[in-house]
Order: sequence, then structure tokens, then C-alpha cells
Amino acid sequence: MTMMTIGILPQEKIRERMMAIAQGQLKPRPNDPKIWFTSMRSLAEVLSDENRALLKVISQSCPDSIAMLAQTTGRSPGNLSRTLKTMSNYGLIEMQASSQRRLRPVAKATEFQILMTAF
Repeated sequence: MTMMTIGILPQEKIRERMMAIAQGQLKPRPNDPKIWFTSMRSLAEVLSDENRALLKVISQSCPDSIAMLAQTTGRSPGNLSRTLKTMSNYGLIEMQASSQRRLRPVAKATEFQILMTAF
């Protein structure tokens, strides 16, 4: 499993960075974060102990559907679906179409490097 680099910056700094990249003033390095959070609190909510355990289960069991993952973890499919959507929005998992028009969660990383600076 690959390591994912996560950055923490205030929203205005993230916007400034994105604008500089779009205008060609900044070229991101290969090891720069691809995922950004605006605070440690928001990062902690998305990468909570429970969600990191879920990433591990997804990585190890390779479930074919959300229903199968719900059965494996004992979580309700509705609750699990909301969590997976949030994690997918941040790029931590990918929801792939599988057979029979089901979505299959795939963990993109189980190890993380967090970069942040004092403002």
C-alpha cells in the first residue's frame, strides 16, 4: 500500500496555492500533498481511529460491495455509505463500479504522512 501525504493549511492559503499552480507560478513537487485539510480537527474527524480501522479492513478484505463491507464491519450500510462518501471526497478511498452495478470501496492508502506549518 502506498503512503499518502496530507497537508494542513488555512483555506485562504490552500486557495493561494491552487491559484499559483493554475497560473504557472508554482510547480508542485512529486512529494507535495495531494490532499489538503484546513485544520487538525477536520483531519482528525476524517482519519479517526474508527475510519483508519475501516481503511485497514477495506485494504485487507477487498469487499465487492458496501453491503459486504457492512456485514464484515458490523456497521449499518447507511452509516457506512456516508463515511465512505466523505473518505472518497478526500481521496482516501475510491469507489469502483463492480459487477451487478454495485460500488466497491478500494483503499488508496493505509499509511499517511502529515505536513503542516505554524501559521
